[in-house]
Amino acid sequence: MLSARSCLLGVLLLAPASVTAQPAARQPVKHDVVVDGHHLAVWEKKPAQPRAAILLVHGRTWSSLPNFDLQVPGERRSFMDALADAGLDVFAVDLRGYGSTPRDPSGWLTPARAVADVQGVAAWIQQRSPANTRLPLYLFGLSRGAMVVAMAAQQRPETLAGIVLLGFGFDPDAQISASDPASRPARSRNVADDAASDFITKDAYTGATLTAFVREALRLDPILADWRDEHQFSVFKPALLQAPVLLIHGDRDPQAPLTVETKLFTRFGTPDKAWVVLPGADHAAHLEKSMGQLVRTIVWFIRRHEV
Repeated sequence: MLSARSCLLGVLLLAPASVTAQPAARQPVKHDVVVDGHHLAVWEKKPAQPRAAILLVHGRTWSSLPNFDLQVPGERRSFMDALADAGLDVFAVDLRGYGSTPRDPSGWLTPARAVADVQGVAAWIQQRSPANTRLPLYLFGLSRGAMVVAMAAQQRPETLAGIVLLGFGFDPDAQISASDPASRPARSRNVADDAASDFITKDAYTGATLTAFVREALRLDPILADWRDEHQFSVFKPALLQAPVLLIHGDRDPQAPLTVETKLFTRFGTPDKAWVVLPGADHAAHLEKSMGQLVRTIVWFIRRHEV
């Protein structure tokens, strides 16, 4: 039913992920990774015998820990824990101005800077082990992080085993115009409504998850990171993407409409590509009841590349 290379899975009809009692939380290991003189916080959760490594890149507003290691009493909502349980060495980076990573000295983050930082962290992960024992490395991008990951892979496909793009809403036909940036970063305060805004479909998440996410998001990211030069995103061209790619979105995600996802998937230059739609999920699919489906899909994508 599935070809060895290119496949369109459409709606993935998997059994809903069950909510089980939460074991004692495993604390992530924090690494200090220096890229171009700047200290980046990189978090890790590692199983005893990992089969691959994956670097998670967060979206526009919230850093790694609320997104990828959310601890909810009575539930299992840590995306990092789920991936580690599936046999992956899981890393998550706080980009400049997010979470535990200080802002760039300029006060701004640009697409080119974010891409260079992700590439720097990816190189650090690979250089930690001798060449003959290095694990295949995948990048996972959420929302705006998916754009950063896609650009990083477009530039250096030979360094990666593949990429996973979740909630990737970039329209390849849209033109992002250059604009004059503000003279100084706004440093706006994040608010609870912003933290809750990605939880759209009432039956897709639990109240406990929403409460925990809002609390942790505001605690770890009280001030909104400031971006500039967003026209740099326009250098991404789907036809130039040659790394294996898994495109995923929730069927109720307004930020990843079907028309845009169709353009992206059909135009990706790599023949090794898959597209999965998660039924009943929206933009916060990695924190919703769909998380189990999402993890199983990622594991399938990684295992199909194993020799």
